Order: sequence, then C-alpha cells, then structure tokens
Amino acid sequence: MRITKRNLLALTLSTALTLPGIALAQDGAIKIGLLATFEGAFTVLGEDGERGAMTAVNEFGGEVAGHEIEIIRGSSDASPDSAVRAARKLVEQDGVKVLVGPLSGDEGIAVKDYAKTQPDVTFINGSSAAQDTTFRDPADNFFRFSTDGAQWMAGLGTYVYNEKGYQSVATVAEDYSFPYTQVFGFMAEFCNAGGTVPSKSWVPIGNKDYSSVIAAIPDEVDAIYVALGGADAVNFLSQYQQAGGEAPLIGGSITVDQTVLTSEGRLRDILIGTPAAGPTADTNDSKEWLSFVEEYKKTDGAFPSPSLFAHGYYIGMKAALLALEETGGDLSDPTAYREALANLEFETPTGKVSLDENRNAIADIYLTEVVEGPDGNLVNKLIQTTPQVNQTLGIDKEEFRALGAVSRENPSCP
Repeated sequence: MRITKRNLLALTLSTALTLPGIALAQDGAIKIGLLATFEGAFTVLGEDGERGAMTAVNEFGGEVAGHEIEIIRGSSDASPDSAVRAARKLVEQDGVKVLVGPLSGDEGIAVKDYAKTQPDVTFINGSSAAQDTTFRDPADNFFRFSTDGAQWMAGLGTYVYNEKGYQSVATVAEDYSFPYTQVFGFMAEFCNAGGTVPSKSWVPIGNKDYSSVIAAIPDEVDAIYVALGGADAVNFLSQYQQAGGEAPLIGGSITVDQTVLTSEGRLRDILIGTPAAGPTADTNDSKEWLSFVEEYKKTDGAFPSPSLFAHGYYIGMKAALLALEETGGDLSDPTAYREALANLEFETPTGKVSLDENRNAIADIYLTEVVEGPDGNLVNKLIQTTPQVNQTLGIDKEEFRALGAVSRENPSCP
C-alpha cells in the first residue's frame, strides 16, 4: 500500500484505538481529549463511543484548517469521580483545550461542574444524557449536541398507551441521573395519556442479582419499562426470562441499543416486539444514515449499525471539528470558538441539529420496535419520527421547570 499522509494517519489512529492511554504524537497538531468509559460495566459502550468519534475524525481526513488532529484518550468507569480524574488529567497534564465526553449521566453532571473551574477549556458532550447537565445550573463552556435522555423518549409514552394498550407499567432502571431522566421523559407522556406507574425499581450500576427486583414487579402491570444499559441490561433480561417473566417490555434507549441486541443467548425471544425510542433507528434508510453506517464500519465497528453511543460521540466530535473549521483551527480565543459552536446548525446522519440557549441540542427523535433483520440480527425498526424535539419536550420552559428536577420520586403517577 502506498503510504500517504491520509492513510498513514488512519493507520496511526487505528493503532491508537488499541492502546489505552496512548496519545497521538504529531507536531503542530490540535489536541482534543476523548473521555469515555473504557472500564467497568459500560466498557463496550465506551469503545463504541470512541469508534463514533474516530468516524468523525476520519471524515475530516484527520485534520482541520491545515492542522492535524491529535486525540488523547481519557478513561473512566462511569463514576463521577473517575470521569473528573480523567478530565483533570486531559486538561491539566495533557493540555487539551477541547474535550469530547463523557459517556454516562452522573459523569456528565460532574464534568459540567469541573468545566466551571476551567474557563479556557471547551467541553463538548459525548453521549451523557442526564437532563441537568445542561438544563439547571449549566456551564457556559459545556455544549451538548446529542440531546438528553428525556428528549430520547419523545413519542414513546403516548404510543404504548394508545397503540399497545398498556395502562399500567412498572419501571426497572439504574439508580443514577440518566435513568431518572429517561423515566421522567417516558412518564411525562405516559401519565399525561392516562397511564399509571405503580412500581419503580432502582438498581446500582454493575448489579448482578436481579431476583429481588423481579420478585417486586407487580403481577397486574401491563408491561415493564426497562432503562438498563450494557451488562446490566443483559443480566436483568436473562434473569427475567429464566424466571418465566411474561410481561411485555418497553425499552429505554440504551436497553435496546446494538450494544445489547447483539448479545449472545436467547434474549432475542424476549426482545422482539419491544417498542422504544431514542436518537437513532437501525432501519433508517436515509442516505445520510446509510453513509454513516458505512464509514463507522471502517473503524472496525463492532455492531451491524452504530450504537447510540457511537452516534453521540460522532456528533460531538463533528461539532468540535466544524467549529474549529470556522475559526481556522485557532483556539487562542475560547470565546470565539464557543460562539462558533453555539451558532452551529448542521445536518447529521439523523437530521438537523442546533442548540438552544443552554447549549443543549434540538434534534429529531425516533420511535422504534425491535425486529429480526434480514440477516437474522435484531434491529430497531423505525416506526415514526418526532421532529426537532427540544429539551422541554414542547412544554413552556417555565412550566417545564416547575415540574421539578428528575429524581427517583419525580415524576409520580401511581
């Protein structure tokens, strides 16, 4: 193979992906920190987030405004402390002026708070989707182009009430800010339609034994809404199936993500037919999505189509690079760079994205249902698109704020 600047960079990027903690060392490059979960229960999610980010870098040929892009990897385990430690190293030791990440909800809130102590650094979210990363007490230098977990639920609560006939639903979710946000988004519609949620179960990340959780689910509910990710989702679904559970499922975004649908075993029997919603749909047939899938696979993509984590990191990294293009690669004035970010409006593989006054994305959201694809893999079939969902779900901002912060108890419709 003839070694050109572009394919040499691609080889370097590919090598870096296999060496945790290794930075790309190129003279005169623009350094961008990439913070994701390369440890713990969400490792697979972080690895696919990285593939999404590198898809964006490759789309730019590894450079912007004549500057090569140097990616410096930071690793967390989904805990807030680990995310801040990794961010601190990237900023204070490695000297990045732009950081893309983190992945998980509590991490996002913690990194947002850390961002307030680093006014010369710009933080661009990866896939972290807790509502209050941007909605309450935002940081001027933290941007989210990937929407939040409540936005991801647009259309789902109304659909399962009206079309599936589910009137009573139990929820099972991890016990931290992102699942609180997802449950909030689902219940905002479901309860408004007339549904009730008589039981909520909250479990820690990395939980192995779900027997008590399964036993606590009321027999009379019409369905179970599940907001668990990665290994947690696989463990719960496997144990629920083994226990003879028969209630149909409703999927939180990460529960029916490709990081779960591709798991080995008999989960397909329980997952087929599961309605869900989120920022992506595997059967999206737009040319933009199909092109994204093709480019993602060039990064040795592990799944038939990009996970929502790959999608989130791709959009965040692309925004970072587009704003750098606007400023000629100049980061000496962080205000100018942030103005470029704030004014971005661009087409993504999943439609137009722009930001609101809190620097949070407005974007299309997809209602889906798990089906068996042509090759036998499970995929999320696109049912309908809810266009340009904002962070207040179409509700007046002050009215939405009056609903209160998401939590274990809020909202409630028993």
